[in-house]
Amino acid sequence: MMKPAVEVSHVDKSFKIYKELNRTLKSAILRGRRSVAEPFQALDDVSLEIPQGSTFALVGDNGSGKSTLLKCLAKILVPDAGTIVTRGRLAAMLEVGSGFHPELSGRENIFLNGSILGMKRAEIESRFDEIVAFSGVEDFIDQPVKNYSSGMYVRLGFSVAIHTEPDILLVDEILAVGDAPFQAKCAKKFAQLQREGRTVVLVSHALDQVKTMADSAVWLSHGKVIEVGEARSVIDNYANSGRHNLIVDAEGKTRWGSGEARVTRVEMLSGESGIAAGALPTASPLTLRLHYEAKQRIESPVFGFSLETADGSYLWGNNTRDLKFEVDHIEGTGAIDLTIPALHLQPGQYYFHGSIVNETTEHVFDYVREIAHLSITPAQPIESGGPLSLDGRWSWPKEQHD
Repeated sequence: MMKPAVEVSHVDKSFKIYKELNRTLKSAILRGRRSVAEPFQALDDVSLEIPQGSTFALVGDNGSGKSTLLKCLAKILVPDAGTIVTRGRLAAMLEVGSGFHPELSGRENIFLNGSILGMKRAEIESRFDEIVAFSGVEDFIDQPVKNYSSGMYVRLGFSVAIHTEPDILLVDEILAVGDAPFQAKCAKKFAQLQREGRTVVLVSHALDQVKTMADSAVWLSHGKVIEVGEARSVIDNYANSGRHNLIVDAEGKTRWGSGEARVTRVEMLSGESGIAAGALPTASPLTLRLHYEAKQRIESPVFGFSLETADGSYLWGNNTRDLKFEVDHIEGTGAIDLTIPALHLQPGQYYFHGSIVNETTEHVFDYVREIAHLSITPAQPIESGGPLSLDGRWSWPKEQHD
């Protein structure tokens, strides 16, 4: 049986938080007392295993211990107690460009930073052109990096780090690096590393994206492990932990909100016929009928739906405010329809979530996850894959055909 890429066993790590600090001997003499510090337990008896070839996410609130654990894995910090075992070559992308020297050129810093990250000179030379091309700073590669813009600096540092080709890659906020085009390039490279079977451990606050990227996850709170397991379940439980009045109702559905208005049920109706539908062919029209009950008069409510794949990937959202469909008020029971002209979805299983919120969308009266389940069945044209069906058609250019 293959051993885990990373084993963390009963790890503790604490820091001193200074309330009063003597920065010099003179200040200590004049104040007549020592610096005052309180202990802060960043990690408290943390144990977990990360399988080889998996993508593993660390999630939790700020101050939960995610970055501290990542730095312990990278051997930047040493645990106060417990052990960490890593198997294979390890690289960390925690502070991009932290090994750069401002007076050196981009070219010189590639060799400097690459060596810090454990690359041999021959490896750097063989990947140099690829690193430069990926970063997009070809025209400035022989200029001192102190003259680079912050974006150029980040792109070059990230490019060096991501081309180290480690067995274990540690990443802090990979999705927050650079501008949109560069992020897309990074995501493509990141997917390549996953296909190659490399172990990736990442921290990110972009939960929807992490849910699609990660196999497993750990939820940390105040330095303690709350849950370890399948990524979607762990991330959903973490995200739901801060919801107001979160409950699981009698039907087993997760919902939250203040409760003045509630989504009682959602009907899925097929096209103009109005027949209830649980399964529809690709590109079929669909009407979602949301039934509600308002315990009191609510002014200017906003109704909404969102759609996810079976694996939790967010696909779509729609609400009455964005579409300028004004709802004056609701009181008692009623229903409201949302009609989708064509479901451009590939065959598979999909879930609708329904909600009622206030006019600003900042206050939730009721949000129900997986209020409706829809199966999409094959229809012509049959396309190759992915969640979307864009009805692509092949043809010869007119001038070529003529």
